[in-house]
Amino acid sequence: MSEDRWRGEFLRAFEEHLKRGEEDGLLSAYELGRKALESGLGVLDVAGLIHEALLATCVNERDHLTRAVKAAENVLLECLSPYEMAYRGVREANTALRGLNDLLEEQTRRISHELHDEAGQLLASVHMALDALGREVPPTAAARIEPIKGLLDGIEEQLRRLSHELRPTILDDLGLEPALEYLAERVSARNGVPITVESMLDKRLPARIETVLYRVVQEALNNIYKHARASAVKIGVRSEEGVIACAIRDDGVGFDVSRIMGRGGAEGIGLIGIRERLARVGGTLEITSTPGGGTELQVTIPREHCPRATP
Repeated sequence: MSEDRWRGEFLRAFEEHLKRGEEDGLLSAYELGRKALESGLGVLDVAGLIHEALLATCVNERDHLTRAVKAAENVLLECLSPYEMAYRGVREANTALRGLNDLLEEQTRRISHELHDEAGQLLASVHMALDALGREVPPTAAARIEPIKGLLDGIEEQLRRLSHELRPTILDDLGLEPALEYLAERVSARNGVPITVESMLDKRLPARIETVLYRVVQEALNNIYKHARASAVKIGVRSEEGVIACAIRDDGVGFDVSRIMGRGGAEGIGLIGIRERLARVGGTLEITSTPGGGTELQVTIPREHCPRATP
């Protein structure tokens, strides 16, 4: 619908409320607000259209300006009711999603540790059983056991890799800096892109903050691998006055930030996921990129969300 048609719709809703009174007029105002929301009009657009309707009506209602202003208030509130309900729905959905993400992270930690510890112990037991069997059977049979042990070594390596990709135990045991260095080493070995990590943290951060920063860097490296065509990546983590800051910089092809984020496509989804993780700890993401000029993600988390750090 064109701007002129929207202007006419709101003017009619305003005049209808003045003529028909509270209930009937406000019902049509609510429906108009719902239609505006579905069409993509923002709150400021609606407020501006109602303001224009009020000004137009005041020309013909010079003797009843108070009544016209009151009507404008009622129409505005009704038109914005669908927006308020949509906002509440999104807020409740985000709250539920954050709780689900926290639960998912905890389950991921549990599965990762079980793969690393319990599955590793089982494979070690199989190795010991095969060694014992090899000593009891003829040399020709023992020789056939060796390839089996090689297969078990491969399975063990794959389980270890899967465990670390789910959630590295080093993150829980040693902290963010060693975990990022391990992640950079693995991603670099797999993709052939040199990745350097520079950390200027003097002590460990709370576990929740370390997890968020690790996942942000992990997602950023995943995006770089998929889209950036970079030849080098730098990761920096530092503690500044009032904030924890993390920067991920690549020298790849870059992109138009507003176009990618506005489109919400595959490339935008990863960045949206990063913003959502940061929102849970009051963090922000600033993206600097130009086509052909590389990309930098600057993450900041206020220190009030890191009240207690582990020595």
